[in-house]
Amino acid sequence: MLRVDGLAKAHQVPFSAHCAPAISAHVCCAMETVHHIEYFHDHVRVEKSLFDGTLEPDGGFLEPDSSRPGLGLELKREEAARYEVHVG
Repeated sequence: MLRVDGLAKAHQVPFSAHCAPAISAHVCCAMETVHHIEYFHDHVRVEKSLFDGTLEPDGGFLEPDSSRPGLGLELKREEAARYEVHVG
């Protein structure tokens, strides 16, 4: 993403992140050119149903929880198992 940030700076254009706000927020914290992160209700609904540790906007901003490891997300295994597909 830092290469993308460098390209955006070089061309003097803002960067907008699309989809998966719980993941995008982490990357965007390291970028200087971030303008906004899309926060679609349907994406957030899916994230919240399958993961603990999703982000809630506060005053229009998303702030990753630095006390949680990695992206701060933990799969809700029982919930995800409902959508498991068996092949073969």
